Amino acid sequence: MKTILLVEDDTNLGALLQDYLQLKGKFHVVLCKDGDAGLKEFTKGNFDLLILDVMMPKKDGFTLGKEIRKINQHVPIIFATAKGMIEDKTQAFNLGGDDYITKPFRIEELLLRINALLKRAANDAPKAEEVPTHFKIGKYDFDFTSQIINSDGGQQKLSTKEAALLRLLCIHKNQVLTREEALLNIWNDDNYFNGRSMDVFLSKIRKYLKDDPHVEIINVHGRGYKLLVN
Repeated sequence: MKTILLVEDDTNLGALLQDYLQLKGKFHVVLCKDGDAGLKEFTKGNFDLLILDVMMPKKDGFTLGKEIRKINQHVPIIFATAKGMIEDKTQAFNLGGDDYITKPFRIEELLLRINALLKRAANDAPKAEEVPTHFKIGKYDFDFTSQIINSDGGQQKLSTKEAALLRLLCIHKNQVLTREEALLNIWNDDNYFNGRSMDVFLSKIRKYLKDDPHVEIINVHGRGYKLLVN
């Protein structure tokens, strides 16, 4: 049985989600009512997926997600937000979130998103052994497992999404990585908001690699991106 940490300050909604997911989804759901309690519970347990409400007292969901990512880089996180602004969705992914859902939402939709993320996590597990985790990029050494770029100038720590995107670029080195492939592999959805978020990550990766003139990430119009290493 998979275990879910649900952090939701709305008592009625939290209880409803907990009961539904335990009955229909057959999950064990641990419910916390604020961000501080959520972080404390996370450090004590072993969870397969997290659902974090964004607007909460004591510690908001974005802050909680950021602190959790310092502890665990891989556990799937769904942010639940009542806001619909692009900036909020971008922030959710920048903080290492895997998905978001906007309130009010249908519980059935949340269950579908949970199952999709857990399935993707299960599918990714064996692939980790098949795909290389160390890459040479010009003067840089990229360790995907530790999410670090090493060079003579020191180290650069990457976020989970940055590391996943750079690994895809490295696997397709000197070839086109289509925008759709990148979005579906990392975000599991190629919608507009995820595309905007990916553009932010690409800009950051370009800055990390800018000191080597033989390394360049170019846009291939209408198709995607190419990591060029001369």
